[in-house]
Amino acid sequence: MYNCAKCGLVGCAQQDLQKTLPDCPSKNSELQSKALKEYEKEEIHRIAYQSACVEAEGYCNDTRMVEIINLLKRCNYKKIGFAFCRGLHREAREVAQILEYYGFEVVSVICKNGAVPKAHIGVEDENTPSGHADREVMCNPVAQAMALNEAKTEFNILLGLCVGHDTLFFKYSEAPVTVLAVKDRVTGHNPLAAIYCAKGYYKKKFYPENPD
Repeated sequence: MYNCAKCGLVGCAQQDLQKTLPDCPSKNSELQSKALKEYEKEEIHRIAYQSACVEAEGYCNDTRMVEIINLLKRCNYKKIGFAFCRGLHREAREVAQILEYYGFEVVSVICKNGAVPKAHIGVEDENTPSGHADREVMCNPVAQAMALNEAKTEFNILLGLCVGHDTLFFKYSEAPVTVLAVKDRVTGHNPLAAIYCAKGYYKKKFYPENPD
C-alpha cells in the first residue's frame, strides 16, 4: 500500500510520476478520478480554490489565525462555530474576540459542556487525573459538535481538544472544520517541537528500546 512518508523522490510535486514509488497514489487513476470529481461540488471547489489563494497570499508571512480569517472571508462564511478546551479558556476568549472584530458571528462551546462525570461512560477512578471519576467532568466533543450543528454554523474551528476528543468532534460535525491549535500540554501545544527533537532530547520517549 501507500508509503508516501518513506518516499524521498516526491515526483508528485513536480508532476513527474517517474520519480515516485511503485505504489504511489498518484498512479491510481481510479482514485484520482474519483477525487477530482469531488472538486466539482460547489463547496468543495470553493474551499479548495480559496485555500490555494490563501496559501499564496500569506506564504511565510501570515500566521495560522490570519490564514483562517482570510479563508473564512474568501469563502463568505459568516456564522462560525468555535469548539475549545477548558484549559485554553483565556486563549479562546481572545480568538472569539478577534473573529468578532472581523465581523463574524461566533458560536462557542466549551469541552466540559453538559457537566457529565467521567463515571457516566465507565471511566474508573484510577483513570482520572484527580482520582475521582464521579466528580471529574468528562470532555463532551459529541455535544460540542451537536450544539454547533443545532446553531447551523457554516464553518467550525477547533482549539486545543484532546487526542480522541477531536476525533469525535470531526465525526459529528456537519460543517467543515479546521484546527487552530491542538492539545499538547508538555510542549505548550506545539507537538512538532518534540518531533524535531525525536532523535535528540525526546529519543528515549519515542524509541525507548534504542535510547542510544
